[in-house]
Amino acid sequence: MTCPANASLRYNKDVKRCAILSTLGISRFPPLAGHRNAAFRYAFNHALTTVSFCHPLPLLVLSLLFCLATHPAWALSQRSAAERIALASVLTQGLIQPVFIGHAGDHSHRLFILEQPGRIRILQNGTLHAAAFLDISDRTDFGGEMGLLGLAFHPRFAKNGRFFVNYTRKPDGATIVAEFQVSQNPDHAHPDEKTLLMVPQPYTNHNGGMLAFGPDGYLYIATGDGGAGGDPGNRGQNPNTLLGKMLRIDVDRGDPYGIPPDNPFTGQRSGREIFALGFRNPWRFSFDRHTGQLWAADVGQNRWEEINVVEAGNNYGWRVMEGAHCFQPSRCCVTAGLTLPVAEYPNQSPHCAVTGGYVYRGIRVGFLRGTYVFGDYCSGRIMGLIDGHPHVLLSSGLRISSFGEDEAGELYVVDHGGGIYKITSVSTLGRP
Repeated sequence: MTCPANASLRYNKDVKRCAILSTLGISRFPPLAGHRNAAFRYAFNHALTTVSFCHPLPLLVLSLLFCLATHPAWALSQRSAAERIALASVLTQGLIQPVFIGHAGDHSHRLFILEQPGRIRILQNGTLHAAAFLDISDRTDFGGEMGLLGLAFHPRFAKNGRFFVNYTRKPDGATIVAEFQVSQNPDHAHPDEKTLLMVPQPYTNHNGGMLAFGPDGYLYIATGDGGAGGDPGNRGQNPNTLLGKMLRIDVDRGDPYGIPPDNPFTGQRSGREIFALGFRNPWRFSFDRHTGQLWAADVGQNRWEEINVVEAGNNYGWRVMEGAHCFQPSRCCVTAGLTLPVAEYPNQSPHCAVTGGYVYRGIRVGFLRGTYVFGDYCSGRIMGLIDGHPHVLLSSGLRISSFGEDEAGELYVVDHGGGIYKITSVSTLGRP
């Protein structure tokens, strides 16, 4: 298929033809991360980041390329009716505003659930333990986007009993990353903490909160831009602040931590913890357990939610861009040196905020293997990234605050209203 050469065009998948755009239309092109031709994908995305969004000739050339790249012949075939996901109820009572679920990697078959007010609960063999694994509600500032937000177990937790949390501190609202230790009772932790990192917060929103160990053994920490709207302090682009960043630290060296020698900003006086920058509020991120790729979903401002594959030293655009579109300035923004998201979707109603998930590597839902699965907090839609584009897998009706993995790589959905559900397929729903 070819497109007329007299306008900026893109292929519209809904009407299955090219649609006329304004002269700024290229900024609305979905990225081609899922395109099967890697050379084409690189050339297209590189062009987007090196040409002006206001120059007509590059726009026309890229428009023609886009029309060819999104021809239906290159799309994945439609899923059969049997290849549909379902949610198996795991727990629907006893939790207060859960925001995360994960495992300790210790082969104990336990799942650990974060309650936003400041508790970690244990779910084992379908039963919620009555006593908390850890309760720091007395020091946690809870409400809105504040609270106990992140949990990561040391890769050698089974031997050393070390784990790490991200929470909002009373009374000043600062973000705290702290280390805790399990007690002699494996179902209870010592309440004493070792503070590793303290990040002052100018506002009460956009705290980020996710923690996870990467395949390199370092601890990764997501921080929001500090809050308010539109990043008034331009913190996402400032390499001298830890806000609006993906951080990486070494918890096995240094006091209270070390800086990995290959961190991109090790030579500067401040911000040496920064791994990547240009984020608004990367609420949830994850590592693909097969490839090691770091996937982060960044909550948008008013129009676009985005998914990024994060690499060392890259700048993911905020507040210059929201998704693949100019934000400040709203037109003709300079995009050189910025990395576009691999996917985006509009956050108009019923959508409002992306909730990052995981690349599925389990065995129960075979047709999802290799698919990045994520959701939206307001719409409750669970989506999969297929050929670089979000596809709705299920409208759950839940307030999706997080996803999580068990040790086998099976995925769970966390309902902020108090529920835990396991992703399965329609054909296996009800099987043990």
